[in-house]
Amino acid sequence: MVSGSPYLQVSFFFFLFVVSSFAGDPYVFYDWTVSYITASPLGDKQQVIGINRQFPGPILNVTTNWNVVVNVKNDLDEPLLFTWNGIQHRKNSWQDGVSGTNCPIPAGWNWTYEFQVKDQIGSFFYFPSLNFQRAAGGYGGIIINNRAVIPLPFGMPDGDINIFISDWYTKSHKGLRKDVENGVDLGVPDGILINGYGPYRYDPTLVKDGIVYQIINVEPGKTYRFRVHNVGISTSLNFRIQNHNLLLVETEGSYTVQQNYSNMDIHVGQSYSFLVTMDQNASTDYYIVASPRFVNSSDWSKVNGVAILHYSNSQGPASGPLPSLNDYDTYFSMNQARSIRLQWNVSAGAARPNPQGSFKYGDITVTDVYVILNRPVELIDGKQRTTLNGISYLPPSTPLKLAQQFKIPGVYKLDFPNKPMNRLPKLDTSVINGTFKGFMEIIFQNNDTTVQSYHLDGYAFFVVGMDFGVWTENSRSTYNKWDGVARSTTQVFPGAWTAILVSLDNAGIWNLRAQNLDSWYLGQETYVSVINSEVDQSEVLLPENSIYCGILSSLQKDQAQRVNFSGATSISGSSKTVFIMLIIALIGHSFR
Repeated sequence: MVSGSPYLQVSFFFFLFVVSSFAGDPYVFYDWTVSYITASPLGDKQQVIGINRQFPGPILNVTTNWNVVVNVKNDLDEPLLFTWNGIQHRKNSWQDGVSGTNCPIPAGWNWTYEFQVKDQIGSFFYFPSLNFQRAAGGYGGIIINNRAVIPLPFGMPDGDINIFISDWYTKSHKGLRKDVENGVDLGVPDGILINGYGPYRYDPTLVKDGIVYQIINVEPGKTYRFRVHNVGISTSLNFRIQNHNLLLVETEGSYTVQQNYSNMDIHVGQSYSFLVTMDQNASTDYYIVASPRFVNSSDWSKVNGVAILHYSNSQGPASGPLPSLNDYDTYFSMNQARSIRLQWNVSAGAARPNPQGSFKYGDITVTDVYVILNRPVELIDGKQRTTLNGISYLPPSTPLKLAQQFKIPGVYKLDFPNKPMNRLPKLDTSVINGTFKGFMEIIFQNNDTTVQSYHLDGYAFFVVGMDFGVWTENSRSTYNKWDGVARSTTQVFPGAWTAILVSLDNAGIWNLRAQNLDSWYLGQETYVSVINSEVDQSEVLLPENSIYCGILSSLQKDQAQRVNFSGATSISGSSKTVFIMLIIALIGHSFR
């Protein structure tokens, strides 16, 4: 069975207005209802998280500097937050949508996010950040287009195609959450999805009949931009299109040196853009494959995501074996990652091509160094937990950002260690004390047995080095100090290290986390507090619609009226003004 997709040639908007004020940047408005829906991604009905009954969710298609207003109605049976993977929220961590910045949206309530995609371009995605919910869906893409006055550093593609690849379990996210809490390994997923669909039946012995699969229709000779996101929970995936080259042009908001690849390893939480030209003879359809990496169990050989690339002049269905790959070649994968470089001629492209303000990042004096060591799951106070530098993050009932705003003592400590400590692991709310406009070096050392990927909200960082073994100060001699790619999520191979450099020029409290959901859920995260001691009139203040919880629960007004989604009134003052202007304009137009 086949299915087309709203993610392919056009982007679909739900209850969308685009408004341009006379002097400011445009506003774009979305209304989302988040609820459980029934889907059958692997052939059997199961409960997934949909947005406006869509799985995956709608694409946010915006342009640099636009203001995005997303009104979220939570129709789940548990609290909800959305985080915007790779969106920097300049001077506005209030909109970051993680437990350290926001109180959750209670079941039955709605809350409105409002943020500007300031000085960014590229391919990103959003997802629910609490309670293991990403394992049930709720994710979707974010496209930030260049402003018209800034040309692309490549020819305009003939179409835009969004691809979401993910490992998938038929067990509910609540069941998976319970397993992880009890020390039960996630194990082999039940399948790999592409855009929420199961695999094409490339092998009847491995894929049962009746599964709906993704088919992507293309025209011969045309070039398409494929934006590929690994939105899964724990599995590194290799992406490839049979007989087609992938010309890499962008990753998470940074234009790259343009290089052809036959395949690309995409780790949990990462996003890439490729230009793919339809230059084959279309004697048959072609496989689009997402397959697990670095696994050596025979059970994993049965788990492949397979979609179909269909030319309009195709002469027959795809058949035969999938394009081959060495599933456990970490050296190949590391060398591939090292080959991804920042494009130098970025003045023709990105809105903020070098997020840190200087291309000579290798010459900037490092002010802080953090060597961060992870460890496999272990018992701490009788619970299964994961750690960074021996600390398993304990989320407080009051978000860090609110505690900072109201100067509440004792909620967190600015004492996250800058190196592994020779002591027993512990539960704690320990935060990195960042220096505003400082330049921080972070080395991730992976002592686990699987690939882990790490993400920093609020920033793009330079990936300057990675290698197998234990990092030492001598390892700096191997750093790429010239054109390391800037991104927000990097992989760390097992028994290896990855080094990044980041300029802390964005005031706020920013989440530093494992993207692998099981590691994150069990405690592999912290926050970086970056405070501008000077008064900054452009820094965003506490939102009028803030939800209060924990120590500040008494400040929370009754929001029962928000249960009625259509009557929601949570848009901030500036957005209300623009919205009223829109209504007046529409009324005036109707009387012409």
